[in-house]
Formats: sequence, structure tokens, C-alpha cells
Amino acid sequence: MAYQTIEVTKLTPYIGAEIGGIDLSKPLGDRQFHEVHGALMENLVIFFRDQHLTHDQHKAFAKLFGNLAIHPATRTEGHPEITTVQADENSTIVIGDQWHSDVSCDPTPPMGSILYMKETPPSGGDTLFASMYAAYDRLSDPIKNLIEGLTATHDGAFSYHQRFGHAIPEGGFPKADHPMVRTHPVTGRKALFVNENFTTRVNGLSKLESDALLKMLCRHLETPEFQCRFHWQPNSIAFWDNRCAQHHALWDYYPHRRLGYRIMVEGDKPF
Repeated sequence: MAYQTIEVTKLTPYIGAEIGGIDLSKPLGDRQFHEVHGALMENLVIFFRDQHLTHDQHKAFAKLFGNLAIHPATRTEGHPEITTVQADENSTIVIGDQWHSDVSCDPTPPMGSILYMKETPPSGGDTLFASMYAAYDRLSDPIKNLIEGLTATHDGAFSYHQRFGHAIPEGGFPKADHPMVRTHPVTGRKALFVNENFTTRVNGLSKLESDALLKMLCRHLETPEFQCRFHWQPNSIAFWDNRCAQHHALWDYYPHRRLGYRIMVEGDKPF
């Protein structure tokens, strides 16, 4: 699309663009919102530099795209819609250090996530993003035909309890079955929808078959040609579409500190 109110610089042909000429602390006009939304649909993840937002301004921007989702395990005091993303010299495990789509275990996973980074390490701490459109498109026809008729289980306890040690809440963590290939409700494109952080089983297959298929798909989606890499600076923002992109936050900066705040926008049931 043609952009009049923002500047869009693509990072790769498949995924990622930096957005300039905009101050997210101020309300967006209709045209500007339309262009930001269009840039997200076209590029799957968009990045903004030199933004200065309060928690309320961060939430106001996110609300333009839908209702705010509440994370099932982590929240910021006084702002339940915000997850604090932090690692320092005391960390033994960090959020996002495996390829995943945020909270894909929910029956209606988040449409998108908006991470505002306040503090960055002196080096390292980049985030990788991968196009699940590209991951699907590059599969062979026999594998496409196999997985398009299958669903897989996404289990929140597998990540939040077993990996991160969060206590199981009353009612348990979210768990849901989703199609292994989902159709994006806006673009109509097909995307691979399994990830190693939440997807535990391909339904209808034996454990041996399921494990082998998931391992192959999770290695495939990591293909470097499907990716872009974002180098964070203080006061940078990344906004990604969880319906068609996965991300992996590199933890290569220990014992240095990294601090940010993430908001998720509610989505719909994958189909």
C-alpha cells in the first residue's frame, strides 16, 4: 500500500519493517491508524524507535487494535494488562527464549503483542522474528496435505508450570486444540501454527509420529530465510502479529539487564 503519514522501511522481503515519522504517545488519526495497521498486515512485525510512553499511553495505543488480553501467568502491579519482561544477573530462565507465538495455548490466542523496551544490555539481546506464511509456503505439497487436516494441542502448563515454575492457578492454565495450518482472518493467507513452547501433541497420531512431525516442523520454521532480526535500543517498540509470526528472544547478554513491558491484544479462534 502507499503510505502518506508514516515512513516504512522493510527489513527483509518476508518479514519486518521499521516505521518512522510517528509519535505513539499521541492519538493516531484515522489515516495514520489505517497505515500502521496496513504496515503490520504487510510486514507481520513493525518496529518503532525513540518512543516515550507511559503505561497508560502504551495501553491506549494497543486499544486501537482491540481489547487488551490478560496474560495467564505474569502481570505488572497496577496494570494487569501489562507483562514485565525482565532479565538480569539473578535470572535463571527468561521469557521468550524459544520460538513461539504468544499464549497460543488459549482458545482465542492474542492477535498481536506490543513490546516496549526501556533498558537494553550493552550488547546482545536481539529478537528474531519468523514468517509463518513463508514456513507454510515452503513446505512440500505432501506435507501441506497432511497437516492441513490435523489439529494440535497447545498446553499452557507445559510452558508456564513445567519450564517457568509458575504455580498452577485455580482452573489451570489454558489448553486448546488448534489447526496446524490457520488462515489469517484479514489477509486470507495460510500460516503454519505450531511452536515448541506450547504445542505438545498432534491429535490423531501416535506419540512417535506426533513427536517426529512436530520436531520436523519446529526445525523448519527456524529457517534463516524466513526471519528478520531486530536490534533493540532503549525506547524501541516491536508490534507483531501472533497469527502469522513467531519470535525468539535471544538471551546472550547475561549477566546484564534488559527490561521491557508487553501488552497483548485479544484475538479470535484460529480456523
